[in-house]
Amino acid sequence: MSASLEKLSLCLQDALSGRIVNVTERLGEITVVVKADDLLLTMRTLRDHPGLKFEELIDLCGMDYSEYGDGAWEGARFAVVYHLLSVSLNQRVRVRVFAEDDSFPRVESVEGIWSVANWFEREAFDLYGIVFEGHPDMRRLLTDYGFVGHPFRKDFPLSGHVEMRYDPEQQRVIYQPVSIEPREITPRIVREENYGG
Repeated sequence: MSASLEKLSLCLQDALSGRIVNVTERLGEITVVVKADDLLLTMRTLRDHPGLKFEELIDLCGMDYSEYGDGAWEGARFAVVYHLLSVSLNQRVRVRVFAEDDSFPRVESVEGIWSVANWFEREAFDLYGIVFEGHPDMRRLLTDYGFVGHPFRKDFPLSGHVEMRYDPEQQRVIYQPVSIEPREITPRIVREENYGG
């Protein structure tokens, strides 16, 4: 671990003492796992602590661990991963929080801390079904309002349920059952005698 990462790790452990479940360093990045109950306090500390100053949320995404490690995963199913950047201190950190209830995953919204989280949280809700409590406008962002399910969940059918298309005869958008024709893909074979010639 580099000196700067070691310094950041020690500062994180000092500032977030008692709220950290796990801290790991891999490929030059630090990941902190925190409990869902401590999320808002942890995020405010990460933003406001003078040794951390993570003033920017650069990304937020949902995760479904139900088939992680070929089904060997035994923890909570859904998580939210936050990527934070400190421009003034030139450092990054990843924060992961697991939703406690797999049947109705929810975590607190950080939109009040970083306003950019608004659309990120709506996307995670739409694609994974993770509800962000306290969000000012929790509704779908990428799929249609009548869409059934959450397409990035591991148990969502690969072909989906219905497809939406514009019907020129009816002059409106219609829903119809998905029709995907199976096809056989035959790989192109390159013969050595003709290769590069």
